Amino acid sequence: MSRKKGKRGKKGSSPLRKLSLKIGFVSLFLFVALAFAGSWFVHHPRRWIETQTNRFPALVTAPLMWIGNPVADVTDALGLTGHDAVYEYDIEAPSGSIAFAGFPKRTGNPAPDDIVVLERGCFAVGWSPKLRHPAWVAYHVPPEAKFTEENRPGFTKDKQAANSPAATSYGRSGYDRGHMAPNHAIASRFGADAQKQTFLMSNIAPQSPSLNRGVWREIEHRIADLWTAKWGEIWVIAGCISEKGGETVSGTDIDVPRKFYQVVVAQKGMDVRAFAVLIEQEVHGRAWPARYLISIDELEELTGMDFLPELPDFIQSPLESELPSRLWPIRPADVFRQLSTHYM
Repeated sequence: MSRKKGKRGKKGSSPLRKLSLKIGFVSLFLFVALAFAGSWFVHHPRRWIETQTNRFPALVTAPLMWIGNPVADVTDALGLTGHDAVYEYDIEAPSGSIAFAGFPKRTGNPAPDDIVVLERGCFAVGWSPKLRHPAWVAYHVPPEAKFTEENRPGFTKDKQAANSPAATSYGRSGYDRGHMAPNHAIASRFGADAQKQTFLMSNIAPQSPSLNRGVWREIEHRIADLWTAKWGEIWVIAGCISEKGGETVSGTDIDVPRKFYQVVVAQKGMDVRAFAVLIEQEVHGRAWPARYLISIDELEELTGMDFLPELPDFIQSPLESELPSRLWPIRPADVFRQLSTHYM
């Protein structure tokens, strides 16, 4: 009798197990389908995504963004999805140079017309006495981190920069003293003396905390810690866009930029790859940097600047007109580090 009961019990529980398995498989299928759909969605240009989010209810687009961004960040990092702007160039990279193909050149508004280039050895500042912050900064990051970072030095006024703010000028303004040439990359490659120069106020612009401590910091760390390991030496132009008669830091005449950008270039072998991002001050603190990709051509129109001016047209034109759909891949071993940087 006990054996028969045992058999009946086994038969009775079998449909429940089958149902649980079916639910599990269906749930897994739906999750994978949503992940693929989300990754496809976020790989479109930003304007297309904004159009769709305005067109369809948040119930449709929010889940796609929620799962698509982290999935795409991983698959892009592994080189499985997305594409780069990369073209073959028959001249080797200018190893050790501050700029890859020359400093930015002003072509018109809204770029300030009073830019003075301040050489700092391992980086250069396109300083605007009128704005009282850099219009741009150019720096390069060698692959090897030769130095251990010292404690962060204090900010100081730059006596060599006309109309440089005092170190305390941003106090209680709600804005961070945002580095243009980053402390981490410069200190780890060029040492303590170079690090101190990044704390001169000529290298600082007012940034919202959500920008400075979020997506801006994340891109800086990807450059210094992840992309150099994969692609070698990297060249960066970091800058901002201001508007005439715009906001100023409270109690001062220091201009507050509307948006910030970075143009990032690497050359491995004969392949030159580049991308640009443009990020507004009001960005969310947990924003995903790939969502702010913009073509260099479009960035030049918005800034009134010519980037990479010394590149010949046959490489400059296709490289700058291309809109990448991802940030650069990294070594597989660094994927967890990339994710942890985002969520720190």
